[in-house]
Amino acid sequence: MTPMTTAGAKTTTPAGSARRAIVGRLSWGLADQAASSMTNFAVGIYVARSLGVTAFGVFGLAWVTYGVVLSVSRGLATDPLVVRFSGVPDASWRGAVARSSGTALGVGVAIGLACLAVGLALGGSVGPAFACLGVMLPGLLLQDAWRYAFFAAGTGRKAFVNDLVWGVALVPAMVVAARVGSVAAFVLAWGVSAAVAAAYGCLQSGIRPRMTGARGWLREQRDLSYRYLAENVGVSGASQLRAYGLGAIVGVGAVGAVRGAELLLGPFLAVLMGLSLVTVAEAARVLRRAPHRLATFCLLLGAGQAVAALLWGAALLLVPDRLGAFVLGDVWSSASGLIVPATLGVAGAGLGTGAAAGLRALGAARRSLRSQLFASSCYVGGGLGGAAVAGTVGSAWGVAAATVCSSAVWWLQLRSALRERHRNPIPEARTS
Repeated sequence: MTPMTTAGAKTTTPAGSARRAIVGRLSWGLADQAASSMTNFAVGIYVARSLGVTAFGVFGLAWVTYGVVLSVSRGLATDPLVVRFSGVPDASWRGAVARSSGTALGVGVAIGLACLAVGLALGGSVGPAFACLGVMLPGLLLQDAWRYAFFAAGTGRKAFVNDLVWGVALVPAMVVAARVGSVAAFVLAWGVSAAVAAAYGCLQSGIRPRMTGARGWLREQRDLSYRYLAENVGVSGASQLRAYGLGAIVGVGAVGAVRGAELLLGPFLAVLMGLSLVTVAEAARVLRRAPHRLATFCLLLGAGQAVAALLWGAALLLVPDRLGAFVLGDVWSSASGLIVPATLGVAGAGLGTGAAAGLRALGAARRSLRSQLFASSCYVGGGLGGAAVAGTVGSAWGVAAATVCSSAVWWLQLRSALRERHRNPIPEARTS
């Protein structure tokens, strides 16, 4: 029974306070992901309606390339920050954030220059989009780094506000891009608005990124960062290989169709892409305070996402063609046939993400990397093998089957990691 005061009012138990704190942080995480999802969804819809399926395919190639670069930044800079500096004293957090955000900015500058050179060399319809992406990468990566930093500190409200700033800045930028009417213009609009939010993140945190601290950060975090780098690039690299392969096997229009189906499931895909902002930090807190509850936390997390994705997919099947065409334009006719396999793929990924968060919190980077390499190999094999057999639809079904199988591997690895920790508990947290 809950303890009572002499006046008959309930007192707050430590467990109750901890639960409310977790719910509060997760709520801000969901709010932030909702804002991020709406931003990504709005960009995709606007570009799809403005440019048509082929040009939208070019934009999709730039988008998946950004995903690879973002994965590099997260693996080297912000994933170790979330694992080792969540819930630590403020002084430790501030020092770590200055160096990790500087590392993210450095990644953006280095890869941005390479992307710019490749884009200028390519020319044609694809080259300008990649050149503009290269110019915008530093701002895009720094904005993402602030989000990770705020969630590590347990101040998800600031991440939410930062994403709102990005969304507000995006509106006039997209209007200007629509008047220009090119893929490059939309990439610039997307990147410029992110740079505005990145600058605002400096004001929110009161921290200036220290690019000079990047080398020290990489040296200190190398036991986690390089494995997370390989793991993250495995995720986004697989997506990029599938997109390029699908374009070569079926055509660039097929890339646009797949991207259109992803847009329809956008809220859940955006949550999955940025889920470590919230869940890894929370799983790390659960591990420190009540390690026996980590498996349950991860199971509830994964199952909740899977069920939500299935419900959303079922709702999409009821959307009338007229409404779908109004939202996606010409892309709807090809994207609507991919709803069922895309939904199953997202549900499988959502279930696996719960286990992935647990492995990250445990610092089991070797097991996490092993799981991700298996998942990425299955994703590419299923996506391209399906494309060779049955075109765009076959690729979607191949990815769905690969994702469900990979989810089982994630959970087997988490179970082994928990047993290992029970036998040999090793603290992973660092506060300096």
